[in-house]
Amino acid sequence: MLQVETVVKSFDDFKAVNGASLSVGKGEIVAVIGPNGAGKTTLFNVITGLLRRDSGKIIFKGEDIGGLPPYEICKKGIARSFQIVNIFPRLTVFRNVQVAVLSQQRRSNTLFRPASSMVLNETNNILESVGFLDKAHSIAGSLSHGDQKILEIAIALGNEPELLILDEPTAGMSPEETSATMELVKRLAQMRGLTILFCEHDMDIVFSVAQSIMVMHQGRTLVQGKPEEVRNNPFVQEAYLGVE
Repeated sequence: MLQVETVVKSFDDFKAVNGASLSVGKGEIVAVIGPNGAGKTTLFNVITGLLRRDSGKIIFKGEDIGGLPPYEICKKGIARSFQIVNIFPRLTVFRNVQVAVLSQQRRSNTLFRPASSMVLNETNNILESVGFLDKAHSIAGSLSHGDQKILEIAIALGNEPELLILDEPTAGMSPEETSATMELVKRLAQMRGLTILFCEHDMDIVFSVAQSIMVMHQGRTLVQGKPEEVRNNPFVQEAYLGVE
């Protein structure tokens, strides 16, 4: 579904992504790991069009999307969440998701008209899938940090993605919230036939959830493979996981 080929992204003389490559098969859950500053978020920003690559290819379902703006990439079936929560804090949970659904259906020009009866079923179905029906009328900014992260995932689902990219989806969560959120991600992948690409610092979560892991170091791809292959790779152990 997604093929990233030797992508480079520089900021002045600093190469934040320096020849990274990545493969994501349809229906897979793929993790990107690496130390702070390895280039993970920059790579996600390049894939989703927030940053322009300097060189390399980003192939999504057979098409090079590397030069497209974010809204075009979103229309093609890629949605994401961010490290820093990106929601409408003064709107209700329902309205946050409803706006995403209206936008996906090319009805964003109706946002300033009475919207109470629009896409009710679609919005409620998404809220139910993330367990938020009982929070539909809560103000988004009043939610706990963990619930705001889940709301952001619900907003992303409103775009009807085929590929969902999650940038540290459990950052700042308690161990219990972390476990529950990743169980939700796995369940959503199965229920909705999603392909998931995520980065995460909790190695227990990564190795229990991901079917394939790509390791970044200093902007480069060290290796990509199945969890056990990555765990036993001496270069990965030296650069990131550590050895006994």
